[in-house]
Order: sequence, then structure tokens, then C-alpha cells
Amino acid sequence: MPAQNPPIAAGARIGHVHLKVADLQRALDFYVGVLGFQLTQQYGAQAAFVSAGGYHHHLGLNTWESLGGSPPPPGHTGLYHTAILYPTRATLADALRRLIAAEIPLDGASDHGVSEALYLRDPDGNGVELYWDRPEAQWPRDAQGGLAMTTARLDLNNLLAE
Repeated sequence: MPAQNPPIAAGARIGHVHLKVADLQRALDFYVGVLGFQLTQQYGAQAAFVSAGGYHHHLGLNTWESLGGSPPPPGHTGLYHTAILYPTRATLADALRRLIAAEIPLDGASDHGVSEALYLRDPDGNGVELYWDRPEAQWPRDAQGGLAMTTARLDLNNLLAE
């Protein structure tokens, strides 16, 4: 068991993720063209930064070490997925509509009790989770008050009706 240090500050958060991509334009077509992120800055054909809501960047996309490369094969270490938190169930439903229109398949869709999530791959094979959190008062709890997360099938038709 790791050494017990004081917990990280409650306000800490992950501000952005940088992804190695093989083709910058292809990545921009997905993150900007399909998901709807805004391009905040681009450095030629090597790197770009995209954001939601005017932040400087939530995702960095670069080809510095990966131009023309291929995804790591299964069974190797690396990023499992980047999770993108949507503010409401309706905005997650909009994301699903965008994926359907772009004919991007899902790897899965789950109701975790605390959240509802869509799982897919970007054009470089990077895992992407699109999700929204239910209000904390609705999170499932065990008898001791701890989280009781689950993994159940997400009803996509119900989500689309949102």
C-alpha cells in the first residue's frame, strides 16, 4: 500500500489532456467537426489546442512524436480514455446525435448510477468517454453511505428522447 499522505486539495482538477495523433487535420475533423470543440490555437500541421466555452484549451492535439504513427497495440500501457464531462443529460444526448450523424460507432454505453456514459474511439484509436454526472443527491449509496456505482446498459433511445 502506498504511503499515506494528506489528500490532494479538494479543488484540484485535470485541466487539459494532450493527445499524440498521427494526422492533425483528421483529429481536428473529429474533435472540432464532430464533437464541437472550438479551435483556440493552431501551430501549423504539428499541433492544435481545442476548448469548450472559451477556456484556453481542454485538449492539445500534436504530431510531435506521432506523425503518421499507429495506435499502440492492445495489451500495452498508455491512456485508457479521455473523459469529457457534459453539463447536462440534454447536452450528452446532443453529443450522441452528432456521433450518429457522423456515423461514428460506440464501443459501449453505460449507466453507472452516478453518471451516464458513451464510449468510443477517436480516429487515432484513443479511447473517449462522453458523460454527464447526475446530481450528487441522486447517486446510489450503500448502507454505510458509500458510493454504490453500477454498470448497467444505457438506454440510447431514452437518451435521444431527452
